[in-house]
Amino acid sequence: MGVRFTHTYEDIISLENLLEAWKEFVRGKRKKKDVQEFQYRLMDNVLALHRDLANQTYVHGPYHAFNISDPRPRNIHKATVRDRLLHHALYRKLYPFFDRTFIADSYSCRKGKGTHRAMNRFRAFAYQVSRNHTRTCWVLKCDVRKFFASIDQGTLMHVLALCIRDERILGLIGRVVDSFDSGIAGKGLPLGNLTSQLLVNIYMNEFDQFVKHRLKAKYYVRYADDFVILSHERKWLAEILPRVAGFLRAQLKLELHPRKISISTIASGVDFLGWVHFPDHRVLRRATKRRMLHNCAANRENENVLTSYLGLLSHGNAQKLGGQMCGMVESLDDFGFGADASSQAGNTRRRGSGKIFES
Repeated sequence: MGVRFTHTYEDIISLENLLEAWKEFVRGKRKKKDVQEFQYRLMDNVLALHRDLANQTYVHGPYHAFNISDPRPRNIHKATVRDRLLHHALYRKLYPFFDRTFIADSYSCRKGKGTHRAMNRFRAFAYQVSRNHTRTCWVLKCDVRKFFASIDQGTLMHVLALCIRDERILGLIGRVVDSFDSGIAGKGLPLGNLTSQLLVNIYMNEFDQFVKHRLKAKYYVRYADDFVILSHERKWLAEILPRVAGFLRAQLKLELHPRKISISTIASGVDFLGWVHFPDHRVLRRATKRRMLHNCAANRENENVLTSYLGLLSHGNAQKLGGQMCGMVESLDDFGFGADASSQAGNTRRRGSGKIFES
């Protein structure tokens, strides 16, 4: 990269940045016990953190590990409040700079992006490649095996050093990276750190640039470790697949998941980001449907769960499934659901019966 990160170490560790980072971190967390304990002596804690950072004696604390199973089993690592405050302080300065270096069609953990925009971009590309579905559109779909656990920490630090020349900043990021023990020396980032979301995008930006500028792939969309490349030529997609796998292996020490590589047509349905995409509509994949119905049954009295899923369903053809979910609770009013849930249910029924609506 030709651009350089211009913020100084002092910018990152300044009291002003730490206090602004606290304001962002604490949103929605004020009722958490560990957050309340930290906030009880907020200035003392912030000053102590600032002092350790200024003296370069900061040591990252341990993680609290726990498992989640939605959408699939994952091991989450939660840092202490003090460390998460630092993560936010780093993120505030690093994100604006690095986000400008990313390609437009990288959609994970970026402001103004997200899954719905990624799916809409995928659909727009399918229209372009197929010339409004008058010729065959082929899609190469891949994802990376054990993505977060496979990030090579040494390679990541090398990529960061191409833009960041201040050794103190690199050292601080390095202490955050090294704080996580994946069980394999020099490998992995913790699922749960705000910094991890940004760092994997910086890491995968190397691949994005390769795809766009070396492979000359015009129709490419990536969300985290899931990515698709579209073309009207199946032969070309088959030819670039070894180069894709080779770059990931040689440059980033990542492996494609062998059971999640496919080259198929839009007409036959392409499974991407939880939905199966067809030329003029998309439907939820079966596993997602089962998980959604199970969660709704297990959380009948939780309005947030139902309205969240109904909002998701509004982005595809899901009239029947939306009806099933509403039927599972028999009547929203009977369970104390308010007007928001009832309105969302109606919107889902109306939207699900037609074409896909923009997010």
